[in-house]
Amino acid sequence: MSHNTIRDYLPAKRAARARLVERVRGGDTAPLPVSATVEVAGASGIRQIRIREHTVISDSSVDYAGFDLGPTSPELQLGVLGSCLAHTLLIHAAASNVVLDAIEVTVSAQLDPRGGVEGFDDAPKQPTDVRYALRVTSPEAPATIERLVAHVDAVCPVLTLLRTPVAVTGALEVLS
Repeated sequence: MSHNTIRDYLPAKRAARARLVERVRGGDTAPLPVSATVEVAGASGIRQIRIREHTVISDSSVDYAGFDLGPTSPELQLGVLGSCLAHTLLIHAAASNVVLDAIEVTVSAQLDPRGGVEGFDDAPKQPTDVRYALRVTSPEAPATIERLVAHVDAVCPVLTLLRTPVAVTGALEVLS
């Protein structure tokens, strides 16, 4: 990687995006399969998440018999949202020739420990009050950055997924 700054990186992002748009406009529009496999370590409950050649560790807090060796699943989800927001911002800044010097996204939420506990049926099981703060350093006019961020807010894939969920189906395979 030879990019020292986000400014240095944006032309490469712009060129990659242009190649992708050209392929899509040329008819290369087949959906891309993506997957993740999770294995639970027997003695610890630690979850190893494998995605392509990458491994991410997820663990629970000590309140849930974990060792706190990695982020929890809800924390990972917040990180995924922040990463997607930042990446979407990079893509659209590059495509629009908007100069950025720094991007930082903080995503936060509330998690009710009563969720899923018998007798607390009204307590939410999922994170609630999910919100993000996007900090951008740029020499561009604030109105330019505001328009860019409004576009990102409208098209970010993970944000869209969370706002308009899709059906999730499950299957069980019991092994003995």
